[in-house]
Amino acid sequence: MSTSRMPALFLGHGSPMNVLEDNRYTQTWQTLGEQLPRPKAIIAVSAHWYTRGTAVTAMAQPKTIHDFGGFPQALFDTQYPAPGSPELAAELQDLLSPIEVTADTREWGLDHGSWGVLIKMYPQADIPVVQLSIDGTQPAEYHYQLGKKLAALREQGIMIVASGNVVHNLRMAKWQGDVSPYPWAESFNQYVRDNLSFQGKHHPLVNFMQHEGAALSNPTPEHYLPLLYVLGSWDGQEPISIPVDGIEMGSLSMLSVQVG
Repeated sequence: MSTSRMPALFLGHGSPMNVLEDNRYTQTWQTLGEQLPRPKAIIAVSAHWYTRGTAVTAMAQPKTIHDFGGFPQALFDTQYPAPGSPELAAELQDLLSPIEVTADTREWGLDHGSWGVLIKMYPQADIPVVQLSIDGTQPAEYHYQLGKKLAALREQGIMIVASGNVVHNLRMAKWQGDVSPYPWAESFNQYVRDNLSFQGKHHPLVNFMQHEGAALSNPTPEHYLPLLYVLGSWDGQEPISIPVDGIEMGSLSMLSVQVG
């Protein structure tokens, strides 16, 4: 294993309020930023840029997107002015060929799935960030294979930071009272933990819908799929660890996964 290879992270991002709060999840993200090798650049994969086709932010100064509603004004006032990298965006387009990757120079930026965790890891916003969209028309295997292609960039000092939640069912969230995890949420979260280091064909976390709790845990797949980019970048030998875990509101997993 190369000692210069950057880690790859999947971070359960949870509520946008984590930007303003100080809790065990945000403290873990902060610690990762302090203790991991400093990357030359970051490729962010967020559940909140879910598109038809694959796109990449290719502007020099991506805007901070406040893609949420009903939260305190302080959250909307928060900016994360990290630079972009048109050069890295172009390299991504070449690397992922023959998949056509659209260079987005004006529409998107960094959504809260990306900057909401990066603002805790790298509060100075001084590391270039390029965000890769998730093609919602493609099956899980497609996203896992993209992760395999992205692995080459980890050798160049580039960190993959993917963000979502492996259990994400807000319709069944418990907003007050008994917020203990639903049994199906606990079961699916443990299923993910148990299969992170799987090697072989028919990866159970790619074929995740086979689990009896998958449909309730992920009524839609966009918060789960970012994990597959990180697992795809694993070389089969690096350690895989869990920096933090927990289930909030009964149906929102805050599991984070570190490869390398």
